[in-house]
Amino acid sequence: MQKSDASRERLAQIFHALSDETRLEVLERLQDGEQCVCELMETMKAAQSRLSFHLTVLKDAGLLVDRREGRWMYYSLDTAVFDEVDELITHLRRGVRNVRSTTRCW
Repeated sequence: MQKSDASRERLAQIFHALSDETRLEVLERLQDGEQCVCELMETMKAAQSRLSFHLTVLKDAGLLVDRREGRWMYYSLDTAVFDEVDELITHLRRGVRNVRSTTRCW
């Protein structure tokens, strides 16, 4: 399973989005379903501007979908991207071999 440069770039963007504790908390809170940004602000005790930044990173990485209802935005998980990550991890796990390099560096 060779990855193209675009595919690697996409996976790097996903893993970057997953590399922050606040963003991981957002994902955990959305596991039970869609939430309004106002609900996330309240439960996470986060300012709107800070939370908005993290939601944008997650959305740009394809981890979230949003919808507008009146003046509020609602967010939910986009589960398709988790299948992509799972596929990569499964592929890497299968490829791990305990073989030592036969070349020597000088």
